[in-house]
Amino acid sequence: MDDSEDIDVVARTLFGEGKQGMIAVACVIVNRAIIADAYGEAHGEDHPLFGDGSLASACQAPLQFSCWNRDDPNLAIIEAETVADPIFASAMEIATQAENDELDDITNGATHYYAKGSPMPKWAIGKTPCLSLGNHLFFNAIE
Repeated sequence: MDDSEDIDVVARTLFGEGKQGMIAVACVIVNRAIIADAYGEAHGEDHPLFGDGSLASACQAPLQFSCWNRDDPNLAIIEAETVADPIFASAMEIATQAENDELDDITNGATHYYAKGSPMPKWAIGKTPCLSLGNHLFFNAIE
């Protein structure tokens, strides 16, 4: 996968969040890709949740970011976006920063998050968020 595909997939994953939300989700994607890359080096195979170590793989790994699920109504929306939309253009800028390792991790190493109004995922039970930002709770040290 080349850098431009990683940037495009990350930007589409970020679309729909506010600017700080896009930065935080981009940090989660980068953190997942780092874990997946180390896992691949150690085990010679893709990480079971986070893919092959690329940013696009971290986004599109099965059941990780719902916007990429085939039955999610947001999939058609994110696939149709272009940089003519200023929000998507902003997402592309943040995705480029993520790809170029230019983002400071504002999430304290988070690899997971969920929307505050949605049911608590099983992985979050008994865990303390490392960041509350907007409508999302972010978590690190999830195994």
